[in-house]
Amino acid sequence: MATSKQNILLSALLWRSSGLFLIQAGITIASLTSRGANCTPRRALDLAAVAVRVKSVGRQLAASILFLAMMALADVAGAQDTRNMPDEAKPPQAVPFFLLVDNRGTFAYQSTATQPGVTSKTAKQIFEFSHLDIWRYGTNLVIVDLLKSDQADAAAPYLSPSAPTTGSAGTTEIYGFFRSTLGFNEILGTTTFSKGPLHDVSLLIGGDADKENGFSRLDVVAGFQLSFDLPYKGLLNVSPLYSNEADHSVYARCDVVGGIPGVSCLTDGKLAYKGTWAIETSYFMDLNFLPAKMQYFSVLGRANFYGPKGGENSPLPSTPTKTEIDSEPVRLIFESGKAFWGSMHTHRLDVWVAYRYWEDKYGFDHNASSVCTGLGAGSCEEKSFYSGITVKF
Repeated sequence: MATSKQNILLSALLWRSSGLFLIQAGITIASLTSRGANCTPRRALDLAAVAVRVKSVGRQLAASILFLAMMALADVAGAQDTRNMPDEAKPPQAVPFFLLVDNRGTFAYQSTATQPGVTSKTAKQIFEFSHLDIWRYGTNLVIVDLLKSDQADAAAPYLSPSAPTTGSAGTTEIYGFFRSTLGFNEILGTTTFSKGPLHDVSLLIGGDADKENGFSRLDVVAGFQLSFDLPYKGLLNVSPLYSNEADHSVYARCDVVGGIPGVSCLTDGKLAYKGTWAIETSYFMDLNFLPAKMQYFSVLGRANFYGPKGGENSPLPSTPTKTEIDSEPVRLIFESGKAFWGSMHTHRLDVWVAYRYWEDKYGFDHNASSVCTGLGAGSCEEKSFYSGITVKF
C-alpha cells in the first residue's frame, strides 16, 4: 500500500481537529514498518517520546506536536520513494531542544486589592510578562509582574492609613516567579510514573521575589510536582513543597524606627523565617463540552497554601504567622483569537475575568496581627473580581 506525503499531511490535519492526531500519526508510522524501512521504528519512537513529554501541557501544544508529527512522517514517506538508496545514508532527524516556547504579555486591572497594614482597598494596574518552555526533560516557567497602585497604597514615605495622601503617588511593586521541573519519566526513559490519570511525577525547584516600598521578599521552594490528566485535554498539577523565606524591611531597622536591637528592632532589617510546608496547585481545561459554535472558552485556576513560618517579625518576638492561602480559583477565558480568526490563532488574543481570594496575606494573621487590625482592618485579606487581556507572541 503506497503512502504519499500529501495523504500523510492530510491525515494529520484531519486528526488534529478532533484531538486524536497523535494516535493516527502513530498508526500511520506503524503501518509503514511492513515496507522494510529501517528508519521507521526510530521515527516512531522519537515521535512517541515527544508525545509523552508534551501531553500534559494540553491543547496549547497541538500545533507544535502536529509540526513534529508531519516532519517525521514526511521523512518516512520520503524513504519509501527512495528505497533504492540505503536507509543508513539518511541522517536521523533531530528533535529540537525546545519543544515549545510560549511568551505572553498581559494587562489587568484590579479595583479592590489590599496591602497589609496600609489599606483594605486599592486599585492596581498589572503589567505581566510570562515565559513557558518545554524541553526534553522538563519545563521552565517565568513570570514577571509590575503592579502600580493608586494613592490608597501610597509610595514612601506615605505608608500608613493615617498618613496624608495629597500629593502622593501610588506605590510600584515588582514581583518575580520562577518554577522549573524535571520529569522522572523523561529522565529515566520510562512510563513507571504514569498510572491512570497520573501522567508524570517531576522534581520541582523555584523561587519568588518581591520588592515594594522599602520591603523585599525572597522565597525558595523545592519538592515534587504530580501531573494529572483532566477531561478535554486538561491538566491538574499538585506540588507538595518545602518553602524557606527571607525578607528585608527598612521599617524594622533600629536607625529608622528606634528601639532596642534584637528586642524591638533589627540593626540590619533582615527578617528570617522558619522553613515550612507549602502546597501549590494549578489546573487548565478547555470547555469543549459546550456546543461546537461556543467552543471558544477555557478555564484555569490555582490555589497555593503556605504554612506558618514563625513570628511575623522573626527573629524578633512577634505575633505568630498563620497559614497563607493565595488563590485565583477560576479565570474564565474567551479565546477571541480562535473565535475571530480560526483555531490556528487559539490563545493569540485572550480576554478574561477572574476572582482573586488571598487570606492572611504574606502570613499575617488577619484576626490577631496588629498589622491587620485597627487602622489596618481588612488589609490582610483580598477578595475581588478583576479582568484582563493576554496576547501571545
